[in-house]
Amino acid sequence: MQRKLEKALRCPIRAGGALMVLLTAASAALAQTAAPDPARLWQAYASRYISGDGRVVDPQGGDRTTSEGQSYALFFALVNNDRGRFDQLLRWTTNNMAQGDLGEHLPAWSWGKAKDGHWGVLDQNSASDSDLWIAYDLVEAGRLWSDHDYTSLGRRLADLIGRKETASLPGLGEVLLPGPVGFHLQHLWVLNPSYSPLFLLERLAEVSPAGPWAGLAKDWPTIQGQSARNGFAMDWVCYGPDQGFSPCLANGAKAATGKSPGPMGSYDAIRVYLWTGMLADSVPAKAQMMHALAGMNEYMQQHSAPPEKINASGVPMNQDGPVGFSAALLPYLASFSNEGSVAQQLVRIQSQLDEKSNLYGAGYGGSPAYYDQNLVLFGIGWYSKQFQFGRGGELLVRWGH
Repeated sequence: MQRKLEKALRCPIRAGGALMVLLTAASAALAQTAAPDPARLWQAYASRYISGDGRVVDPQGGDRTTSEGQSYALFFALVNNDRGRFDQLLRWTTNNMAQGDLGEHLPAWSWGKAKDGHWGVLDQNSASDSDLWIAYDLVEAGRLWSDHDYTSLGRRLADLIGRKETASLPGLGEVLLPGPVGFHLQHLWVLNPSYSPLFLLERLAEVSPAGPWAGLAKDWPTIQGQSARNGFAMDWVCYGPDQGFSPCLANGAKAATGKSPGPMGSYDAIRVYLWTGMLADSVPAKAQMMHALAGMNEYMQQHSAPPEKINASGVPMNQDGPVGFSAALLPYLASFSNEGSVAQQLVRIQSQLDEKSNLYGAGYGGSPAYYDQNLVLFGIGWYSKQFQFGRGGELLVRWGH
């Protein structure tokens, strides 16, 4: 039965018919066998990508370290009740990317080997999504581990983000800019829809009520919906008060020109479905946000894997995304009650597991990719109920009941 089902799951899903009946009947049982142990995945990830002093190394990026990598690793150390590694990661991030004080300096987004051979900060500009995750990690570490020092530092960092990386845009409302420098171009602002998980904004609004977080949380569902194309999220969008949203590149190039800049929904945008799917069903805005992204669910009802790229008009291009994309869609597809697609993606994920390393996929030059592993940790961890997010954005973890 298992082999027959796996063969069927490799075929495109079609509404109705024997295949859909088979998928619906077997998906729940298959999901139980296909979902790997998220704690083992974390240990494999930490062994492969985290150095002994707490630096997350991205081999595909020339062994560089990003604030994104540090922020995600902090989150999963907390989820896995791995306080020793959490402190290592925090210490390395603070000393090497934040000039020794995360409450006074936003962390540089990129650290690695410079052209002259020296190791250090490669780009001092910060990445607001990573900063947001670090602040959240600290606040929730303080709550779950009953340590006020974490909470205090998280609030200080949140205040710093609020001052340096947010703006009120005319005709739109409060937004999180991708960073403090380089994202306001004359009458255009460049935004990244994957940078503002609503559960992070809601939680920071609770712990730092004097900041801009409540306004950001209130305005974000509408912004996410307006910036999508044909039910698909974009990587980068430009906003102007006269023309509204248009897909663009990270530097704003080709924005509002009427010319398609090529594939626009891909490795950043996949996280928009992930963050939206992980929202608690009791969050009032979730249904609105899911509806704005319905194009991906419709696509997955007819295809066996998510697309790697969506063009600027919101049309999928003919190439499957890597295994991390399948993991990222698990919460999203589950929120649509698309059981057949959930089961299909679980089989795809499991089929790309290296049993020796407990890592996934080999789509980036023949070796498992750091980014894929992060998406798998998020998607599988949430799906397995290792962690969830409450209505107010609070982190709910298995070990913390």
